[in-house]
Amino acid sequence: MAYTYRFAALLVLLSATVSFSSAQISVSLPFTGNISIGFSNSLLVKKDTSLNIVWYGKFTPNQRAIIVDFIRSLNSPADAKGPTVASWWKTTEKYNGGASTIVVGKQLLLEDYPFGKSLKNPHLKALSGKLNGGGVRSITAVLTAKDVTVEGLCTKRCGTHVSKSSSVGGRAYVWVGNSEDQCPEYCARPFHQPLSGPHSPPLIAPNGDVGVDGMIIHLATLLANTATNTFKSGNVNGDQEPASYCVDRFGSGAYPGYAGHVLVDKTTGASYNALGLAGRKYLLPALWDSQAGECRTLV
Repeated sequence: MAYTYRFAALLVLLSATVSFSSAQISVSLPFTGNISIGFSNSLLVKKDTSLNIVWYGKFTPNQRAIIVDFIRSLNSPADAKGPTVASWWKTTEKYNGGASTIVVGKQLLLEDYPFGKSLKNPHLKALSGKLNGGGVRSITAVLTAKDVTVEGLCTKRCGTHVSKSSSVGGRAYVWVGNSEDQCPEYCARPFHQPLSGPHSPPLIAPNGDVGVDGMIIHLATLLANTATNTFKSGNVNGDQEPASYCVDRFGSGAYPGYAGHVLVDKTTGASYNALGLAGRKYLLPALWDSQAGECRTLV
């Protein structure tokens, strides 16, 4: 079964009467969608889950470090004081009755574009099997570089997740593409202004890379929905998942076209709401807090 970040009607961006209460949200911005992982009758993310990474295309060492440090930060508190990636991830513990731990697994660099620079869904599936991760506690993230086009990127999705509970080993994968040169107005928001609708000036990316910082937002959403919504048990309002339900909300006071009150680095002017390992800063989406009954932001 495949679940994708899909465009919601852009009409909501132009609406003058929008309901944005925490308990009953009627706003659906671009790239919301359902992402659910199922493996037999067990929960996927209950203990240590290895996240394998296939880097397809050319990523600089710094770009890879930004993403790997984010994954490492999910379960490791940052040294500095303030809201952290780990405290953001801790919200997932309120679903499915326990802690969720994701660790960095195997990594594979494919800088020679073995399937070319224009990929379709079968290519993503083939790439997901390159590391032979498999197993009920293993996921593969296929990450494509900014010069790689992928079927549906920009027109329908920024990332996707596919799970095969009936396949050998129950292999599952997520895909996220770097949209910096293709459609940053859709997939790298709020670091780029959208094409239409109400919007405030774009924020400065916390790691100085609009494409990769945008990828972090979508990867975070995919992983949070994976941990909280196995078998759609964590659906909010019937058909939305905890991270997708709170799309485009990053700080308190957020509304369509405005990311909310976030922290700003005094030196670089970059916006962030979470501290990670190695001194990293990230901007992460709000998560639906099932106990508080609201979209919970870090700041």
